[in-house]
Amino acid sequence: MNHPVNGLTRKGHGEGPPHPGAGQRLGLDRSVVTRRTGLQFPNRLEFPIWERIGKQISLISDSSAWWLGDWLIYGEKEYADRYRMAIEQTSLDYQTLRNYAWVARRFSLARRRDKLSFAHHAEVAALAQEEQDVWLERAEQCGWSRNRLRRELRRTPGASVPVEAVEAADGRGSAAGSVDVKVRLTSSREQLERWKKAADLQNRDLVSWMVQALESIAQEVISKKTPEAGEVVASSRG
Repeated sequence: MNHPVNGLTRKGHGEGPPHPGAGQRLGLDRSVVTRRTGLQFPNRLEFPIWERIGKQISLISDSSAWWLGDWLIYGEKEYADRYRMAIEQTSLDYQTLRNYAWVARRFSLARRRDKLSFAHHAEVAALAQEEQDVWLERAEQCGWSRNRLRRELRRTPGASVPVEAVEAADGRGSAAGSVDVKVRLTSSREQLERWKKAADLQNRDLVSWMVQALESIAQEVISKKTPEAGEVVASSRG
């Protein structure tokens, strides 16, 4: 028999062979009926049960980001030919899904902290692994919210931050045949925050904003260095 405790359904003995993660499964209290479009509550529900259900929903909502990230990583590795088609069947934005996958790649299962949210991990995902662990440890020990962690990170002067930009183009519906591009660079924290602010002001995620900025610079440089047709003819005659 399964017993939901604080949002985790613990698998009892004699219910089949154990497997990784079998000891902790997320589920909702049996007092409510879960449906695709909502929850069905009984006529009367005690406050502690209602409160527990809210905590369970919060856990599931946060965990879904990890689940989607891991789902993408597995699919990309095992089903390369059907990977993008499967993504298109979801109702989420493609770049949102890819951001989930990027954070999930940055943290192995053993390094993910269940007392912190996915958003906590996303805040430090661009850091080196050692720095990630330091900041997550601080956040967990001090009980920082995601916003508090962000503020503390911004207060650290001159920190070197590795930034990974993925997928310059997602390759969907492109006649030219787009390719995925992975870039890793190191910036100061001030630079990173400035880039993020510029991306936010244009309502773009950081990766697509960087791609747009690079494309704009590339076109400008090429136009200045490439001679006009008339100049080429005059040069050949001289």
